Amino acid sequence: MNSDYSGSTGHRTHQHPFPGLTRRAGCAAALAAVLGVALVGCGGHDKDARQGGADAAAKPSGAGGNGTRVLWVGDSIAGAEAPALGAALKAGGVAFKDASSDGGGTVVDAGDGITGKISADTWKQLAANIGSFKPTVIAYQVTTYDWGPQDKQRAAYEKLARTAQDAGAELVLVPAPPIKIDDFYKKYEPQMRTAPKAAREAAKNSGGAAVFLDSSPLWGTDAAAQKALRSSDGIHNCQQGAAAFAKWLSEQLGREAGFTPAPVDAWATGAWTGDARYGNLKCGG
Repeated sequence: MNSDYSGSTGHRTHQHPFPGLTRRAGCAAALAAVLGVALVGCGGHDKDARQGGADAAAKPSGAGGNGTRVLWVGDSIAGAEAPALGAALKAGGVAFKDASSDGGGTVVDAGDGITGKISADTWKQLAANIGSFKPTVIAYQVTTYDWGPQDKQRAAYEKLARTAQDAGAELVLVPAPPIKIDDFYKKYEPQMRTAPKAAREAAKNSGGAAVFLDSSPLWGTDAAAQKALRSSDGIHNCQQGAAAFAKWLSEQLGREAGFTPAPVDAWATGAWTGDARYGNLKCGG
């Protein structure tokens, strides 16, 4: 989520949650601590690295992947996860396209001006991406804009499941990580709490067209806890959180789609760590 629809919140100030992580060695050490593996080096913030994240449809780098093609949909929280997720999937031979949207990404029209416009744009872009990318998996991370009553949320996710099924794809629903509830989000907090419940219900009602993957074992439920791996804005993640999420979700998707995820040391310290998103979040690396 960014300031496109943030009302009076304005631009957020981002500080790196690990202030000492300013060199490649520090980045590798932090990633290794999060992932529990020995890693060497991280990408720098050069032009090539910034352009080489998950902005376009990533083609698989080698054999494997079982023909899986993952379309990633969500808001800017999903966008901050996308560089690592794209690197992890690509390393495992899986095609990947980041279709997340800063300042939106929701499929739920809560009946207000904000979500009506955002959801219309999301559905339009989804149709275009289905046509051009031809995903076998549509992975949707519940956004911080999935407002409205629970029945509206559930109906939107059920529509998304039908859309995926009609496209020959499986829908994977993932709840958003815990985030800081600031003045902007306070009004919508009750609706944000029901969205994952509605997503779980939609998956249950889908007849196998959709699956709900609970990410709370990864992030926990407290945005202020170290386990949540939030940046200092309390909302987005830096490289460490992106890598932890990519490892978790690529393993989950591997089980769902029948491919073998790439080992962590094949992707965790690649050029994606220098993606411009992390520079904007003052993440270092």
